[in-house]
Amino acid sequence: MNGNIMIKRMAVAVVLACLALPALAQSELENLQAPPSQVVVSGKRPGPGVWKVSKEGHVMWVFGLYSPLPRDMEWDASRVERLVAQSQAVLLPPSASAKIGFWKGLSLLPQLPRLIGIQNNPDGATLHDVLPPEVYARWTVLKAKYIGEDKDKNKDIERQRPIFVGQRLLQAGRDKYGLSTSGVVRDKIYQIAKANKLKFYTSGFELPLDNVGKAITEFKQNRLNDVACFSKTMDTMEEDIDAMRVRANAWANGNIAEIEKLDFNTLEDACDEAILGSTMAQQVDQDARSMRERLRAAWLDAAEQAMAKNDAIFAVLDMKDVFDQKGYLAALQARGYTVEAPR
Repeated sequence: MNGNIMIKRMAVAVVLACLALPALAQSELENLQAPPSQVVVSGKRPGPGVWKVSKEGHVMWVFGLYSPLPRDMEWDASRVERLVAQSQAVLLPPSASAKIGFWKGLSLLPQLPRLIGIQNNPDGATLHDVLPPEVYARWTVLKAKYIGEDKDKNKDIERQRPIFVGQRLLQAGRDKYGLSTSGVVRDKIYQIAKANKLKFYTSGFELPLDNVGKAITEFKQNRLNDVACFSKTMDTMEEDIDAMRVRANAWANGNIAEIEKLDFNTLEDACDEAILGSTMAQQVDQDARSMRERLRAAWLDAAEQAMAKNDAIFAVLDMKDVFDQKGYLAALQARGYTVEAPR
């Protein structure tokens, strides 16, 4: 592996993945009520319908992704295959990417060892040290319930930062209840688009990485304000873990009315504050707190340009961005586009 690839992977794993944690939390840990007996569906399922955005004879079909989904579900992609075949291009979800040159990448190679222990609390502190007593007591109960005494799963977990422990707790709960990420759905759509030789449009922006070494050092030395995020994660694990299956089933069965009722913002504020307020995030981008707004603006511009150049395009968005009353489709509607929800 050459130096440029190694550094890019380092940057993405450390910086962008950290910045994406709030998005992961809000898409997988939402506040819902559900009966304890809720069963995750399996077998072939249609998934949700597709939104239609149109203006002056140009059409954009919008498909909403959700995670987690039933692990044993097989998504029926026939409807999407037909629409992709009728399109000329695919618009990808907005993303922030790392910008770094080859020689700069080589100069950062000696800093790779700094990544060791980056998920840990500074100064060797444990969860018992950084969490309030009542929060730590809740953690021990949930740890026993979802993670257990497995040494591999428990390796170094007590020394990790609360926000990372919350992600591990989420993963354990998801595994226990037969849920998995929606990556397979996204990949399938891209495979269909490539098979039809469609053009891919991207949206987003690049983040400068001139101070990666300094950012990593400062991140390791400073604590995050992530107790609130961890507490909200545990709230969900205690009260609503079973409700994840309601969402997963609603998506798998294409139940738009049920999906539309869901709240997508339960953990957003606390987890955003923990990461975007960190020294590391500020080192990467002084305007890190506005990242979500900037991604939205970049996607809207890309969508309008792609629609203007093509008769029909197919777009992929997270379901939370589809339904947000101040989100992506609402913004297009305000700009004069007609938005039609699936029935």
